[in-house]
Amino acid sequence: MQDKNKTVVKSMSILTLFIDHPRLTFNELMNKTNIPKTSLHRMLGSLEEMGFLTKDPYGHYELGLLFLQFGQLVADRLDVRGLALPIMQALRDEVEEAVNLIVRDGDEAMYIEKIEAVHPVRLYTSIGRKSPLYAGACSRIILSFLSSEEQQRYLEVTDLKPLGIGTITDKEKLNEELHKARVNGYTISHSELEDYTTAVSAPILNHKGEIVAGISVAGIDAHFHEERMPFLIKKVTTAAAEISVKLGYIPQHTSPFAQ
Repeated sequence: MQDKNKTVVKSMSILTLFIDHPRLTFNELMNKTNIPKTSLHRMLGSLEEMGFLTKDPYGHYELGLLFLQFGQLVADRLDVRGLALPIMQALRDEVEEAVNLIVRDGDEAMYIEKIEAVHPVRLYTSIGRKSPLYAGACSRIILSFLSSEEQQRYLEVTDLKPLGIGTITDKEKLNEELHKARVNGYTISHSELEDYTTAVSAPILNHKGEIVAGISVAGIDAHFHEERMPFLIKKVTTAAAEISVKLGYIPQHTSPFAQ
């Protein structure tokens, strides 16, 4: 285990060199890292195979496209959080319920921002908390706007376990909810993550029309009575549309925000 840790540390020392040096030869890397030639050759080969580095025909190494993907993912998450925050605060002031911002993290969803409700009764959510993509409005809106291929893969490998009294554990019913969310541009959950709570969520899309986050309002069931739901749906979808436009999304007639 210790040798593996040393390998990881040395690999990171190699990769960090490319922060200040866009391209480096094998000899330059050997001189800057003091890693023995055989070990360096093996490590560079592994980093190349994994997509962290590429080598041109002249023997110059540079960061691979994998870093561009990681960088874009981090940038999207940071951008959406910064752009969403004032809109989330305004939404909370209008609806007086908790407002959550969530992003995909593999086969889970992660809360990256939260504005607490104005009333004393609060839900158990916190920044950094994760939930499965199938459970809860804010998580499920992300799953709803993934490609059909990604949805199918997810459903094939995921067991739908009950987390609350209202968690959807039937895959056919879940498929129906995913379709409805895609058509309507929002989704609603009742007691799926916490008992006796309701949430309404809408998708946040980027300039490519891809789902990058979900925004929701959530609270106790008593605050989400039937007469109030149209108001909450309208407010959440409007907030999601505002954030999406700030991310470069151009609404289309077929978009979830078309009214």
